[in-house]
Amino acid sequence: MNRNTRRARAIAIAQTKTDSRVTALRYLVLSLSAFSAIAALLLARVF
Repeated sequence: MNRNTRRARAIAIAQTKTDSRVTALRYLVLSLSAFSAIAALLLARVF
């Protein structure tokens, strides 16, 4: 395995790590927005 192949593999691994982190953050934001919408609806019914 030469130097370029090793470098390309390291770059690909680094990109997938950041991509999975961004995906997890996106799902977290999505779930928080859904939770806040449901909480707002419940508060609107109570008050």
